[in-house]
Amino acid sequence: MPLYEGYTSDKNVVIFDFGAAYTKCGVAGEMCPRCIIPSQLKDQKTGKIKQIWEYNTEDELYENLKDFLFILYFRHILINPKDRRMVVCESLLCPEIFRETLAKVMFKHYEVGSVLFSPGHLTAMLTLGTNTGLVMDVGYNETLVIPIYEGIPVIKALQSLPVASKAIHQRMKEMLLSNGKVKTGNEEYSLSDKPELLTEEILEDIKVRCCFTTKWDRAKKIHDVTLYGADISNLPSPPPSVHYPLDGGSILVIDGTIREQVCEVMFEQDNEQVSVTTLLLDAIIQSPIDMRVELSQNIVILGGTALLPGFLHRIQMELLDLIKQPRYSNVLALKKFRYHQAPAKSNYTSWLGGSMIGSLETLPSKSVSRDQYTESGKLSDWCNLATVGQS
Repeated sequence: MPLYEGYTSDKNVVIFDFGAAYTKCGVAGEMCPRCIIPSQLKDQKTGKIKQIWEYNTEDELYENLKDFLFILYFRHILINPKDRRMVVCESLLCPEIFRETLAKVMFKHYEVGSVLFSPGHLTAMLTLGTNTGLVMDVGYNETLVIPIYEGIPVIKALQSLPVASKAIHQRMKEMLLSNGKVKTGNEEYSLSDKPELLTEEILEDIKVRCCFTTKWDRAKKIHDVTLYGADISNLPSPPPSVHYPLDGGSILVIDGTIREQVCEVMFEQDNEQVSVTTLLLDAIIQSPIDMRVELSQNIVILGGTALLPGFLHRIQMELLDLIKQPRYSNVLALKKFRYHQAPAKSNYTSWLGGSMIGSLETLPSKSVSRDQYTESGKLSDWCNLATVGQS
């Protein structure tokens, strides 16, 4: 039974969360999405699998979204979209062309009743019962940190870094092609002889099943060798190797060093001394001074990449270490950090917040109706509070 049954007279409000790697889709009032599927579809001309974000023109994106929504509506959630209300949880970094094209597909092709575009970091806060927090979204293409104070995003303090799951996949591919071995029966050969075996799906599966974020004390020793040129003998002993089955009876031998070190790409500071952990402190520094302590006591971490074993503990330990360094201790007088545990897995926490919004009686007043969109051809902008029809 839906959690919020009776809160709204509209039945089957559909909630979407379009991610770069996976899309979450379901019905308002339910505790989890009905489906979490890759954000990809089969090209009708070539028969190859492509991402819905892969497009050259707006028309191509329109066709991608039209076909992808058909799969979601009629194969997964089994709901006719005509005249129904929709809620879309979107990222702050979502391209405007994607947002506008998605609205065009929904209103003109599927004739939905209304659409509400809501920032995913705000919907995630609804699940926690608080209006203030420092939200980190570790997705596929990038890591985004945005402070929220009393329900208002502090846009000037937004921090982002193009390092997340995709960077892990690239690092893993490089290391496997360099050191990976494949066993077939009694034969053994280097993976670099058959690089086509490392598809994106295989890399994703290896990351989920075999890799982890190592402890901070071990990571410091690894960084001393890989980044600062210390003697290789200083490396800690690696974890055990694992055997990963490939098609055709072949076995991929994944060295323990690869399992432990691929996730370090997110924590290695670049030339500007920025990593996914420093984003949190930089966002606090960019926020008004009277917000800083409260933000540090309400950290929320979202995204599928945050599900990696050891990731949350690593963030915590690095923050405690960074806050002692002069570049932060001279500016921030913080001693500790506290974290929220959402009532859902971090990969669909934003979707759950959208499910709550879709269950409220106020949904129609906050949504863009089909009549409004047809009249103006524009969407309301949550950032500058412009209403539909205004320039």
